[in-house]
Amino acid sequence: MRNIQKYIEHTNLKPTVTSNEIEKLVIEAQESELYGICVPPFWVKKAKRDIGKASIQLVTVIGFPLGYQMSQTKEAEMQQAIQDGADELDLVINISAVKSEMIWPKIEIAKLGKIAHEHGKVLKVIIETAYLNNTEIVELCKISADAGADFVKTSTGFAPEGAKVEDILLMRKSLPEQVGIKASGGIKTYEQALALIEAGADRIGTSNGPGLLKA
Repeated sequence: MRNIQKYIEHTNLKPTVTSNEIEKLVIEAQESELYGICVPPFWVKKAKRDIGKASIQLVTVIGFPLGYQMSQTKEAEMQQAIQDGADELDLVINISAVKSEMIWPKIEIAKLGKIAHEHGKVLKVIIETAYLNNTEIVELCKISADAGADFVKTSTGFAPEGAKVEDILLMRKSLPEQVGIKASGGIKTYEQALALIEAGADRIGTSNGPGLLKA
């Protein structure tokens, strides 16, 4: 059995997530030695306190879950998340602008990536593969990489489909080696996670973090 603990971002982005569930997320991540946790922006400050000195990376989302907020709004959200203690920032791309064939998504990624990197943070760009054809996936991978993204992420988990092996394979072919891939959305079993990792995923976002360790 392959050790996949350090690939996993244990996630709770439910609209109904409670303070107690954030505490549970941290405890489970620590007990299972997972890479990190992913929480809504509202809970970043609390999660940072709960993590304390534990070796857990704190991830949050920006422009979630639809991505069509104004860039100024996303910038303010990112600045607040950094101030509150987030280590990594998962930015939802403006799919509306993508479908309108605008150059704005690349400009936005570059602008927000600069802010993240000035503070020593990691930027992941969520392209929401469920709404894209293969040509668009390839193009958005290239745009994200050119604009300075550290990772490209498949999904928010709120779209009709999440991470698929064929999308990971396509993304890995389309990205330079130094840009990672985060697979997320609908990943519930060890077998699913392992297949995605073997296809090229460097991170796994899942609400079933400890459960994925059971083959």
